[in-house]
Amino acid sequence: MLPVDYLVIALALIALVLAVGFLVAGFRRRGTDVAERPGRTDDSSAGTGTATAEESPEGGVAAAEPTGPPTAGPAPAGPTPGVAEPEPAPAVERPEPARGRMVRLRSRLARSKSAFGQSLLTLLSRDRVDEETWEEIEEALLTADVGVAPTQELIERLRTRVRVENTASAEEVRAILREELLTLVGPDTDRSLNVARHEGLPAVVLVVGVNGTGKTTTVGKLARVLVAEDKDVVLGAADTFRAAAVDQLATWGDRVGVPTIRGAEGSDPASVAFEAVKSGAEAEADVVIVDTAGRLHTKTGLMDELGKVKRVIEKQAPVSEVLLVIDATTGQNGLTQARVFAEVVDVTGIVLTKLDSTAKGGIIIAVQRELGVPVKLVGLGEGADDLAPFDPEAFVDALLAD
Repeated sequence: MLPVDYLVIALALIALVLAVGFLVAGFRRRGTDVAERPGRTDDSSAGTGTATAEESPEGGVAAAEPTGPPTAGPAPAGPTPGVAEPEPAPAVERPEPARGRMVRLRSRLARSKSAFGQSLLTLLSRDRVDEETWEEIEEALLTADVGVAPTQELIERLRTRVRVENTASAEEVRAILREELLTLVGPDTDRSLNVARHEGLPAVVLVVGVNGTGKTTTVGKLARVLVAEDKDVVLGAADTFRAAAVDQLATWGDRVGVPTIRGAEGSDPASVAFEAVKSGAEAEADVVIVDTAGRLHTKTGLMDELGKVKRVIEKQAPVSEVLLVIDATTGQNGLTQARVFAEVVDVTGIVLTKLDSTAKGGIIIAVQRELGVPVKLVGLGEGADDLAPFDPEAFVDALLAD
């Protein structure tokens, strides 16, 4: 039995030696790790929560790093890893007052050498105004998109006055032309916007027009006009088939602190318009402006949908204004658009855009005569505050400026 006991004792000793060997090797590895840790000079501070410094590339001392367990304290400043920093809120702009904006039109139309004014002055200032001259005057008016009927009316009145008053000087010709043009444009027409709250409900402005006229931009600029008048405004992005139009409108609203009600892309425009008016009523806003899709006037189904938008809005509040946006450069094509829209939604006013870049300013006379509704706003340029209430006298003076 003795040899067996010796064998057991020997195996036990071997196991003990191996265990001690593993422990020693473990302690050696731990010491190596501590020694190689950046910024460590020794392991005397392990677990104490103190910090040591490491050498910077420039030879100085870099910021210390904590080596012990974390301690309670305020969260470190700076961005949190993996979490996107919120974008700063855009600064809310204060739009300039709309009063006086038409003054800008004078120089812009003068630079365009409008056929609507300058050509007439040149022709009427001739030493002898004969039949050929009158034909040239008629051509100039038609080229400026005044329209056939208004052109004939204006020429007849000019003929009579030039003959009866026996005008000779350029100043007299200018005065007669100014008076007759003002008569055609309509100096006494009510061009105010109906944007007052009524019976506890906001005014609702529905903006319509075909693609490319600047309709969505006009809605954004109109919001600025109203904000400058201290109105509380809500925008409705009912052009749901163009995500870019919705985003564009929201950007316009954000710039002046105006909320934009929007729906999912491709959602029912009438539903979005309904929610916009509902939100405006709940917020006790002064005005809700609803942007609609830029529908092609030749597609009956889309025009019917526009009529639906108006009917659904009126379940919440009456529509105060229906503004038709027309691009002045389209000339007589704008009249075709105007007729169809007027049949569907009872247009109450015209917004004429790009007036500063065209010699076809006579469309103002033609479209008013065609629809029996006034031009209420005009776009004078691409700037944020280049939408102005239409002023007939300022317009005619701009046309006849030297």
